[in-house]
Amino acid sequence: MKLLVTIVQDQDVPGLLEALVESDFRATKLASTGGFLRLGNTTLLIGVEDDQLDNALAVIKRTCKKREQGDPSPTIPFSRGGLGTRLEKISVGGATVFSVDVERFEKI
Repeated sequence: MKLLVTIVQDQDVPGLLEALVESDFRATKLASTGGFLRLGNTTLLIGVEDDQLDNALAVIKRTCKKREQGDPSPTIPFSRGGLGTRLEKISVGGATVFSVDVERFEKI
């Protein structure tokens, strides 16, 4: 058995949870915050049997898409633009998935 620790953007969560349930997977949803952008995201804990790992990953890949987002970066003081921020485009989204072996599982 594997535990998939899956980190996704909040906007992908409703579709991902629906797709997981339709594929007979269950997940526990945890609120989390990214360290780089400091934006809210969601961490899902998904338990899967070894022979279902590829199916679960396919659902995640199909549902969680990368997109571009503006990142407000501080401008250099006293430059032509003056103080303030400019919007840098960065790639966000998709999913980060950690697959961890589960030695023992009990449902009580």
